[in-house]
Amino acid sequence: MASLAEIRAKLKSQEVNRSTSNTGGDNAIYPHWNIAEGSEAVIRFLPDKDTNNTFFWTERNMIKLPFAGIKGQTDSRPVTVQVPCMEMYGKTCPVLTEVRPWFKDKSMEDMGRKYWKKKSYIFQGFVTTNPLAEDTTPENPIRRFIIGPQIFNIIRSALMDPEMEEMPTDYVKGVDFRINKTTKGGYADYSTSKWSRRERALDEAERAAIDTHGLHNLGDFRPKEPTEAEVTIIKELFEKSVEGEAYDLEKYGQYFRPAGMAYQAKPQVTVPTATPVTETAPAAPTMAPAAAPVTETAPQPTAAATAAPAGDSAKRAEDILKLIRSRQAK
Repeated sequence: MASLAEIRAKLKSQEVNRSTSNTGGDNAIYPHWNIAEGSEAVIRFLPDKDTNNTFFWTERNMIKLPFAGIKGQTDSRPVTVQVPCMEMYGKTCPVLTEVRPWFKDKSMEDMGRKYWKKKSYIFQGFVTTNPLAEDTTPENPIRRFIIGPQIFNIIRSALMDPEMEEMPTDYVKGVDFRINKTTKGGYADYSTSKWSRRERALDEAERAAIDTHGLHNLGDFRPKEPTEAEVTIIKELFEKSVEGEAYDLEKYGQYFRPAGMAYQAKPQVTVPTATPVTETAPAAPTMAPAAAPVTETAPQPTAAATAAPAGDSAKRAEDILKLIRSRQAK
């Protein structure tokens, strides 16, 4: 586990780099976004099992691709498919490569924000005060937390404060974190969340849980890195989404699909005079559950955005597709 000084050094390094460059149904995830307005959940973060990770969290970058509906279903509603951003693995992201130039054109800024990566952070720990009436809780009390940028910035700022002398994840001298939910402008607001002022040693039950279940390797809960073929599929899905097409479950379901949507591979195909063969679809990537909505600030334009008339949206999409295909042809 890295020291507080090492965490501060790496956070500072990331700050410099940024300034010079431009799981549904899994009850192991604690849904803090469901707590009532005015209530407070108290949690205790734990270290990552991966000792090579400087931090006690891991970052997740996802891109949301909206579709008009499901192909072949006349009564289907709009759906969204989440795909991993390749920048999460230190690679070039085909979607962001196309989207970045859009912010240079005022008429395309809104479209750019729609397809920009959404950033969240995966932590693990205990829920010490739970205001939720959960139907079931996992046998392993070490829960996972999907934290959005607003809460993460509070966590990060405190870690950079010289007055924090001990690692907040320390089993003896660590501190709990209090998630407070209010509303602002009709949206959930967590700006009053904070670290507890008093140190608290883990109790006997918490220590026993760590001994029994062990810590998680947080990197295991990020989507697996897409293969070259899957990156090609991501590019195709992006173009189909921009064009306003319906999502093709039969074609893309084995790769990426809307949360909660089942995919059934094609039935066995029998070849005459030969041994029957089965067309086995590649396994779908393990996607982290869709949790609380998270956002990340997209590249800022040089001037304030001017909203284009609604009737221009189709024309903009058509222009964008021309740009994409022109780039690919070159």
